[in-house]
Amino acid sequence: MSSCIALIVAAGIGQRFGAEQPKQYLDLAGQPVLRHTVDAFRRHPKVSAVRVVINPAFRDLYDAAVAGLDLAEPVAGGASRQDSVRNGLEALTESAPDLVLIHDAARPLIDSDTIDAVIAALDTHPAALAAVPVADTLKRGDDGLVTGTVDRSGLWRAQTPQGFRFPEILAAHRDAAGLELTDDAAVAERAGLPVALVPAREENFKVTTPDDLSRAARALDSALSDVRTGSGFDVHRFAEGDHVTLCGVRVPHTHRLDGHSDADVGLHALTDAILGALCAGDIGSHFPPSDPQWRGADSALFLKHAAELVTARGGRIAHVDVTIICERPKVGPHREAMTARVAEILGMPVDRVSVKATTTERLGFTGRGEGIAAQAMATVRLPG
Repeated sequence: MSSCIALIVAAGIGQRFGAEQPKQYLDLAGQPVLRHTVDAFRRHPKVSAVRVVINPAFRDLYDAAVAGLDLAEPVAGGASRQDSVRNGLEALTESAPDLVLIHDAARPLIDSDTIDAVIAALDTHPAALAAVPVADTLKRGDDGLVTGTVDRSGLWRAQTPQGFRFPEILAAHRDAAGLELTDDAAVAERAGLPVALVPAREENFKVTTPDDLSRAARALDSALSDVRTGSGFDVHRFAEGDHVTLCGVRVPHTHRLDGHSDADVGLHALTDAILGALCAGDIGSHFPPSDPQWRGADSALFLKHAAELVTARGGRIAHVDVTIICERPKVGPHREAMTARVAEILGMPVDRVSVKATTTERLGFTGRGEGIAAQAMATVRLPG
C-alpha cells in the first residue's frame, strides 16, 4: 500500500472570525477544532502519519490541542497559506511519502469516505480534490444591484483534502513560490497536472465565523446520537500514612488508602463508570491488581485509558459526576482542585465535571472511619 501523509494547515490567525485566538484552537464540543481535524486523519487506516503546519507564536495552544497524540514536530508556517504548505511539503522530503493529503485545520467535520475517495482517485490521477457541485443560482452584482446571471453548469466549490502524488506537488509548489494561488489544486493546475474532482459533502464546510462553529457543534452532536450512561463504585480501606489521593489531588490526612495502585477511589469509580458506558468491562479487567506494573500507579493512567477508548470509537464524554463518601478528610476545601484535575485528565471543560462529597451520618464502615467509598456517573455520546 502507498504511504500517505496528511498535512494539516493550521498556521492562519483567523482574522475574519474575530476571536482572541485563532479559530483552529477554539473549543468545539469539548475539544479544540484542530484536535477534531487531526483525529479524523489519525483514525483513517490509509493515512500513515499526520503533520501539522502552525504559526510558532501559538505553539502553546498547539501543544494543548494535540496533547497525548503521537505526532511529529510541527512545521513553521510562512507569510501566506501557499508558503505554509510549501514549508510543510519540504519538511516531508525526508519521509518521502508516495501521497500527501493537504487539509485545512478549520474543516473538522471531514469524513472517512471522502478521505478514502480522494486517496482512491490518486491511483489514476496525480492530483485530486474534494468538491461540491454548485446548486444555487449564481448572480453577478455591482453596487448592490444584480448585473447578470452566471451559468452554474460545471461549477464546483473546492474543499479539502486535496490529494497529490508527493513528488509532483512538491515540484509544483517550488516552481510556484512567490505567486498568490488560491489553493493547492491551482498550484497543480499551473504545473499542468490533471486534477480529479471527488464529490464531497456539505458537512465538510470551513469554520470561518462564530455561526459556523455553532453549526459544527450541532453537526457533531447529531452524529453522536447513541447516548449512554455508566456507573461506577469503589472502596478502599485506611492504612498507616499521612495523605490520601482523591480525584487526582493529594489531600493531607492521618491515614492513607490501601490499594495496589494509589488507591484513588474517585478516579477508580469514574474509570469504571466510563467503561460501563462502553460495555467494556471494569478497571480490573484492563489493569489487573495481580500485575506488578500497576503497583503504586497514578490512577490518572486508568482514567486516561478509559477516555481513549471513547475517542477510539469516535465518541466523546459529555459529563461526569463523582461523589466521595467519607467522614474525614473534608473534601470541600479541595473540591475545586479535584474538579480541575479530572477535567484535565479527560480533556474536557470544567463545567462538565462535578465532584462532591457526602457522609453516611457516621453509619457503616465509612461512618466508623475505616475507609472511603466513591460512586460515579458518566454520560458518553457515541456515533449512532
